[in-house]
Amino acid sequence: MVREKVTVSTRTLQWKCVESRADSKCLYYGRFILAPLMKGQADTIGIAMRRALLGEIEGTCITRAKSEKISHEYSTIVGIQESVHEILMNLKEIVLRSHLYGTRNASICVKGPGYVTAQDIILPPSVEIVDNTQHIANLTEPINLCIELQIERNRGYRIKTPNNFQDGSYPIDAVFMPVRNANHSIHSYLNGNEKQEILFIEIWTNGSLTPKEALHEASRNLIDLFIPFLHAEAENFHFENNQHKVTLPLFTFHGKLDNPRKSKKEIALKSIFIDQSELPPRVYNCLKRSNIHTLLDLLNNSQEDLMKIKNFRIEDVKHILNILEIKKNFE
Repeated sequence: MVREKVTVSTRTLQWKCVESRADSKCLYYGRFILAPLMKGQADTIGIAMRRALLGEIEGTCITRAKSEKISHEYSTIVGIQESVHEILMNLKEIVLRSHLYGTRNASICVKGPGYVTAQDIILPPSVEIVDNTQHIANLTEPINLCIELQIERNRGYRIKTPNNFQDGSYPIDAVFMPVRNANHSIHSYLNGNEKQEILFIEIWTNGSLTPKEALHEASRNLIDLFIPFLHAEAENFHFENNQHKVTLPLFTFHGKLDNPRKSKKEIALKSIFIDQSELPPRVYNCLKRSNIHTLLDLLNNSQEDLMKIKNFRIEDVKHILNILEIKKNFE
């Protein structure tokens, strides 16, 4: 555990981590301060930051499981101590770390007797397990347990519904939030005749990222949300009159895929992710939230499609044009 003495500058706004510890592999704690703030500012920042920490940060978890031996979610399997429902609940608790987009497949294939833990999950290269010792099942007889898994990265949480049962697979309640809890508190003090405040922020994470990383990502997401307001007066767009509509040649680049080498080029484009391009953070987050993750995804959208994206501006489309003109050289 790390603790630091709190010192407050009366000149410039500063932040500091005053306490940091790892209670377990799946529980990290961090305490931060921001000061000096004017009266009322600490509460404004604290409320916004707490909502961003709990709702705006993406996480990765197992969202679906499938096995030929599972006849029903509440059934039991001979040779396995846990019921199917208990196994699904154990899979829900597995903490993963990744930067993947969309869904990926994983699997478990173990022969008993013995314990099945998170270490037995065969994962794609882009995914890591935070705690390999997390328990899944106890095989009491020499049987084979094979489970196909689906892994997904998203925000918030998703509760399984009866409509989610597909092809004999079973959905798992998905808690994508890497931040388990976040609190803020305020300390007021007098600086001469002026009342000032210190903001304290406490963050607990599941180990897939540190509290400091969570604070950084939440701050960046908040900045991305407020940036459009900075340009609202200067830009003053009138989209209904199409005054700023631009015909972009970048989408004619997609037509080059229509040749005998189309499949090879599509495979190449699928392997180029937008985070490999020099996109501004706000543009990158807008595309990511619209499920545009690769260069091929981007080329499959028209100018009109992009302009429908929330907080997307015409300058962003022009910026993408410049990047794609450079990317054409990969041929």
